[in-house]
Amino acid sequence: MSEIRNVAIIAHVDHGKTTLVDKIIYACQEFREGTESDELILDNNDLERERGITILSKNVSVTYNGVKINIIDTPGHSDFGGEVERVLKMADGVLLLVDAFEGPMPQTRFVLGKALDLGLKPIVVVNKVDKENCRPDEVHEQVFDLMFNLDATEDQLDFQTIYGSSKNGWMSTDWKEQTDNVFPLLDEIIKTIPAAPVKEGIPKLQIVSLDYSSFVGRIAIGRLYQGTLKEGMQIGLCKKDGSVKKMRIKELHTFEGLARKRVEEVHSGDLCAIIGLEGFDIGDTVTDPENPEPLPRIAIDEPTMSMLFTINNSPFFGKEGKFVTSRHLRDRLMKETEKNLALRVESTDSEDRFLVYGRGILHLSVLIETMRREGYELQVGQPQVLYKEIDGVRCEPIEHMVIDVPDDVSGKAIELVTQRKGELLVMEPRGDVQHLEFEIPARGIIGLRNNMMTATAGEAVMNHRYKEYAPYKGHIPERNKGSLISMEEGASTAFAINRLQDRGVFFVEPGDVIYKGQVIGQHSRDNDLDVNINKGKQLTNMRKSGSDDAVRIAPKINFSLEEAMEFIQKDEYLEVTPKSIRMRKIYLDENERKRMSK
Repeated sequence: MSEIRNVAIIAHVDHGKTTLVDKIIYACQEFREGTESDELILDNNDLERERGITILSKNVSVTYNGVKINIIDTPGHSDFGGEVERVLKMADGVLLLVDAFEGPMPQTRFVLGKALDLGLKPIVVVNKVDKENCRPDEVHEQVFDLMFNLDATEDQLDFQTIYGSSKNGWMSTDWKEQTDNVFPLLDEIIKTIPAAPVKEGIPKLQIVSLDYSSFVGRIAIGRLYQGTLKEGMQIGLCKKDGSVKKMRIKELHTFEGLARKRVEEVHSGDLCAIIGLEGFDIGDTVTDPENPEPLPRIAIDEPTMSMLFTINNSPFFGKEGKFVTSRHLRDRLMKETEKNLALRVESTDSEDRFLVYGRGILHLSVLIETMRREGYELQVGQPQVLYKEIDGVRCEPIEHMVIDVPDDVSGKAIELVTQRKGELLVMEPRGDVQHLEFEIPARGIIGLRNNMMTATAGEAVMNHRYKEYAPYKGHIPERNKGSLISMEEGASTAFAINRLQDRGVFFVEPGDVIYKGQVIGQHSRDNDLDVNINKGKQLTNMRKSGSDDAVRIAPKINFSLEEAMEFIQKDEYLEVTPKSIRMRKIYLDENERKRMSK
């Protein structure tokens, strides 16, 4: 039986983690001759490829010099902390991947802190050393300072550093000496990361992930900490309530390359997938049915934000989606909670409204985007942060935010953040940009990105992560512009939009079909305004001189899903369908809105 190394990769969004895994797989020739594969093999989810981020944890395995290396890909964003905490339990060490120019970023800090708390040994990989303005030696110092601040042990601080370029497929112990392969990194993994310990005794496996197959149903995935599992053997499944269910293993699979390989038995230290278990949850322990020894359950950070999910009841209900009823919505949300540990769903006093709790805007928006791609129609309300009472003091979630912005607009960026109760902690020049670090209430970030991009002409790069609950910071001014609301249903006309351009900016263009009560633009003042953009030009026999000049209409504003979620007010819903994202008032009728506001 070969030795096993279980290693998780930690990196910030877009620092080259998935590309590095590609190169390792190719270097170890896990692809058969004649098979083709795309780049970014691990990001096989459409959303991951489009956004360039890893959302779901995945594992692959390679064999190098007779040692099996299980590589566990971790999400790069703190909003997916539920995924991060589970997968780190399977690892014996971590690769910390940082960009040679940007250095360690907020999300890196979040996941690295979790790994150091678990006592995992890190190897630092400084990537993209072929970039202009790169500063590998400074970045190495920053990583040391970061680990020191995260209370790393002396052994963890004595880390090895490998330099290279995943894109160009090379790694080296010295960034000035380029090699032609990634083997120095694999040698370091075998040398530094401890081998998975072989423990005899009754089997102990914790289910940390699950997969689904239409042929065999749900598949449990985890790491075997002790003992041996065999096909056909009887096991006990330890549940959250302390009960033990007796079951039989139908099939066992280990990971080989990108695929899974059926085996007759799995030994301690390896990762495996089990087919044949029913009614299991993430965190359950597979052990001996007669002498069960459950492992401690996985602790997950609490949600910091909630949103109201409800069925689509707009006038365009059911035109674009397949799944539109409250039963469809409830079943889909409950199914999501089975594998998305950081998500919580609560029923409300109404059958068709659900409160969904998550780790942040990105966490919730990925769920909404996934659902719309599956054919669901739904409406969501404005995101709300969750307050806590700690020692009799009302507390709110605080985020650590990093903004890199050109020097000439850094003043505007600081002003925008401080207006929302943000505190400037660090301000230092990095190349031609200013690096700013703030502490800001989570509710202050809602809607900030849009204003920041406008103020900095799209130049700002913003990242943030949850830090802690702290005493309530006081009132934060909300959006200071009202909405333009449609008075009629039908197709909008260029004539009407042109005449109303001085009233604000529009989110629709001529020819778009809209309904009464839909939010079609942002008013130039702080109050809402009902407008009619369906009105056509009055056609008569008489012509006025110059009345038929070409109509010049400003382009409509296009919102991403996150931007739309941050834009809506308390009395508005976001209508999400497979083809459209629309904003609307909760009460479509103007008289009803006035009555409810009194």
